[in-house]
Amino acid sequence: MKVVTTIKEISNIITSLKSSQKTIGLTPTMGALHEGHISLITKASSENDFSIVTIFINPTQFDKKEDLDNYPSTLDADIKLVENTGCDLIFTPNASEMYANNIDVESFSFDGLENEMEGKHRANHFDGVGTIVKKFFEITQPTKAYFGEKDFQQLQIIKKMTVKNQLPIEIIGCPIFREKDGLAMSSRNTRLSKKQRESAPFIFKTLTKASQLFQSDSIATINSWIQTEFDSNPDLDLEYFEIANEQTLQTASSKSESTKYRAFIAVYAGKIRLIDNISLQ
Repeated sequence: MKVVTTIKEISNIITSLKSSQKTIGLTPTMGALHEGHISLITKASSENDFSIVTIFINPTQFDKKEDLDNYPSTLDADIKLVENTGCDLIFTPNASEMYANNIDVESFSFDGLENEMEGKHRANHFDGVGTIVKKFFEITQPTKAYFGEKDFQQLQIIKKMTVKNQLPIEIIGCPIFREKDGLAMSSRNTRLSKKQRESAPFIFKTLTKASQLFQSDSIATINSWIQTEFDSNPDLDLEYFEIANEQTLQTASSKSESTKYRAFIAVYAGKIRLIDNISLQ
């Protein structure tokens, strides 16, 4: 496994791979890797001739400088974790390499997907995501790219960007990896205090109950129940809970048998923001 830090280095490797008609699997990450990331990387390695992992903490997708400053950086540990996944190359550039000393974002239209849920609460977040993912796609020219469903809205947006830019890349969504108590694996989990970590599984517990209620109750009833549950939990603050159309991500007020729905949630444990989602089918 090789580790490179410059676009020039990786471009030479990509040119050689393309001339040999090798398939390339890409797993973009911001580091602080966990078992969820490892599952993506292992899948990418098994389904392609050559597997690439990018590790880059992207400054343009953070709406709060505090979150960027506090994001865990664990590069040495990340490299060790990736060693047994079948990965062939790790690309870990710095910000000046990716943005050429001009940290700016491209403006995207994702046909409204960017205006729902996370888009309502994190200004310009998805322009930052689109900018860096597009850059990595252009540099690595992958056959397939792998993303976790924990960031389901991001997954749908990347699929949309790929289609709208006519990029010949298959976007693969992979199931959420969870801790034994149900908490969705996240790099942010390492920042939780002991008490917050003990409280956090409540998020998935309520999502699971909501999915059960969805079979019989109205969306309004479920929304009200969720709010009541979090109002009674002093350790977690509900930012939003929404039941939405899985394709358009638009908030649903009623149910249709022909539509797939998903429940989305964002919760604060102190200053640490946790997100999760669950299929309602």
